[in-house]
Amino acid sequence: MSEALTILHQDAHLVAVHKPAGLLVHRTALARGEREFLLQRLRDQLGQRVYPVHRLDRPTSGAMVFALSTAAATRLAEAFSERRVAKRYLAVVRGVGPEHERLDYALREEDGSRPKAEMPAMEAMTDVRRLDSVELPVQVDRYPQSRYSLMQASPVTGRRHQIRRHLAQRGYPIIGDAKHGKGNHNRFFKEQLACPRLLLAAVGLTFDHPFEPYRLTLSCALDAPMSALFERFGWGGHLPVNNASRSYLHPEPTA
Repeated sequence: MSEALTILHQDAHLVAVHKPAGLLVHRTALARGEREFLLQRLRDQLGQRVYPVHRLDRPTSGAMVFALSTAAATRLAEAFSERRVAKRYLAVVRGVGPEHERLDYALREEDGSRPKAEMPAMEAMTDVRRLDSVELPVQVDRYPQSRYSLMQASPVTGRRHQIRRHLAQRGYPIIGDAKHGKGNHNRFFKEQLACPRLLLAAVGLTFDHPFEPYRLTLSCALDAPMSALFERFGWGGHLPVNNASRSYLHPEPTA
C-alpha cells in the first residue's frame, strides 16, 4: 500500500499536496507500464474526485494544487495560464550560478507531436538567484575541485522543462537531469551522495483563492534525500517547511 500523501492545505474548493519525485501526475501516452499516478492516489486518499489545474514534471517533487470541483478547476487553471500564480523552486546545479539574473531564452515545445526543430520558438523567462554554494575536494570533471550551487528559480512563463532547459543553456545544469544535465556529475551524486533524483523541487506557490477573499501562500518541505544533502552541504538554513498561510485582500471583518 502506498504511503499517504502529505496534505499542505485543504478546504472546500481545493487541496494542495507534496508530489513525490518520480511520480506521474496522471495517465498520459508516455505512461507505458505505469500503475501509480498522483491523481488516483489523491482521489483514493480523499475519497472524492480531484481535478488537476497545472503540471509538474515527473522527476520534480513539490507543491501541487488540485481543484475539488469543476468551477474551482476553471478558475485555478485560468490563474495558472494567465501567470497570476507566483512559483518558487529550489535547484542544485553544477558550478557557481549567477547571483541574480533573468534568463530570457525562447524555447521550442518538447511534446513529441512534431520534430522539435519544426516547433515555433516561444517566449520563456525565468528569474534565478544563487542562495548558496559549496566546493568539494573531489574531481568529478576536469578540475581537482567540484563546485555546486543552490539556486532559487521563479518561472515567469510556463514552458515545458523551462527551468531545467534555461539553467542548462546558461551553463549551470541541474544535478540529476538525465536529458539536459551532465552524466558524470549525476553519477557522482547518485553513487557518492545518495541522491539519485533530479534535484529540482517546487517549494512555493502563491495565488488568490478562487472563491475566498484571501491570497494563499503554500510552502513545501523537501524530501529526505534532498534534505540530507542540504544539511551535508551546510545549506540547512535554506530548508523550506510545510506551511499554508493566508493574507486577506481586504481587512478581516471585526466583531
